[in-house]
Amino acid sequence: MKKSWISVAIALCCGLSVQAQQHSEQNHSKYVWPADAAVKQKLGQWQDIKFGLLMHWGTYSQWGIVESWSLCPEDEGWCVRRGPHAGNWYEYKNAYEKLQTTFNPVRFNPERWAQAAQQAGMKYMIFTTKHHDGFCMFDSKLTDYKITGTKSPFASNPRSNVTKEILQTFRQQGFMVGTYFSKPDWHTEYYWWPYFPPKDRNVSYDPKKYPENWQKFSDFTYNQIQELMTGYGKVDILWLDGGWVRPASTIDSTVSWQRTIPYSQDINMAKIAGMARQHQPGLLVVDRTVSGEFENYVTPEQQIPDHYMPIPWETCLTMGDSWSYIPKENFKPARKLVQTLVDIVAKNGNLLLNVAPGPDGEWHEEAYQRLTEIGAWMTVNGESVYNTRPVAPYRQGQWAFTANDRATYASYLPKDDESHLSATIELPLSPANAKTQISLLGVKQPLKWKKAGDKTIVTVTETARQQLANQPVWVFKVSK
Repeated sequence: MKKSWISVAIALCCGLSVQAQQHSEQNHSKYVWPADAAVKQKLGQWQDIKFGLLMHWGTYSQWGIVESWSLCPEDEGWCVRRGPHAGNWYEYKNAYEKLQTTFNPVRFNPERWAQAAQQAGMKYMIFTTKHHDGFCMFDSKLTDYKITGTKSPFASNPRSNVTKEILQTFRQQGFMVGTYFSKPDWHTEYYWWPYFPPKDRNVSYDPKKYPENWQKFSDFTYNQIQELMTGYGKVDILWLDGGWVRPASTIDSTVSWQRTIPYSQDINMAKIAGMARQHQPGLLVVDRTVSGEFENYVTPEQQIPDHYMPIPWETCLTMGDSWSYIPKENFKPARKLVQTLVDIVAKNGNLLLNVAPGPDGEWHEEAYQRLTEIGAWMTVNGESVYNTRPVAPYRQGQWAFTANDRATYASYLPKDDESHLSATIELPLSPANAKTQISLLGVKQPLKWKKAGDKTIVTVTETARQQLANQPVWVFKVSK
């Protein structure tokens, strides 16, 4: 990967899965700042709120398997098929698509999700309206392969249009809301044309050789996005996945996965974005990994840049090991998740944390527990996260730095064996003057300090040390 002042080496977070590795490498030096004033305003608002919820949900949750990828005929670890039909791709695809006939999430309760996300301090939400398998979690008029379709038992439920219910519920709780939408669609004949069996994740025919088919697919994509932009209330973000669907001119040969794209797959993003913003002024468009004017922020997946990036970006990360529901999930500790958020914010990013609903329409109870624990920390320390911007030195050792108009925040990320703050802390900041106040968020009384060159020696009282024991991050507030 090429390096420049905004093209960084991406460091893997510990415990991250390898799914969807098409997003592991990307040159961000081609980032284009939006020119539209309404988009600029929305982008600034999004950068202020820092913390969001992503939900992958579809028929695949019934089998407790990876989302969509088991349909993909590639010899990759995340595409492995399992079960009685695994030995025959055609039988497997048929059985997979019949999941529509039994998918019945009767415990669907978006109010509980929104309440839990709000208590955790999340401020925006992205929902998978359609993943690569083509199954629509919204009431598309262009296909019957949908949760509201005639073959779907949940269609008779008054809340069967789950996308509409979810967006409305979160919007009512003050969230910015976004629609995840997969550009590739492995169900429609316009993408995986049955005449040519698919060889991989890409379109199964050459669009240049069969332009009529490709035009039908482009129209299908445009019309489904138009449905989402016109029938679901205010939408803040259009989050497009499947970066191999892109014009040949945007393929970066220095990025390994992009070298495997065999055809130009141009769906006319200018037309799509223009239509979407006509209905949703100021809409953020995130055409993932396709650098240019339709990628308003970049989205490293399961990864965190190793240092500050001066462009808008968001790490999308799973709370457990999987994007989709699995019966036994290995959730990251709340301590790790809080430290991850603090690390990301100090590098100028947002954290989009994925929680996957199950086939019955509920989350694992442990996911609620994690969000409660995160929320307890955010209630006390949220001012160091929201409406801040990173300040130099951004990340230094165990320290992370943010600021607003009133204060600078120095956040200390303890190691696993550090349960209490030391009685004396060497703060790697120099106070502006002798009247500067230094305090610990969560403790009312200011702390005593003295200047030592370009650093500050802070004395932490025993009362404060005990009061803030076992916190995932300790935040020092240096008032301006």
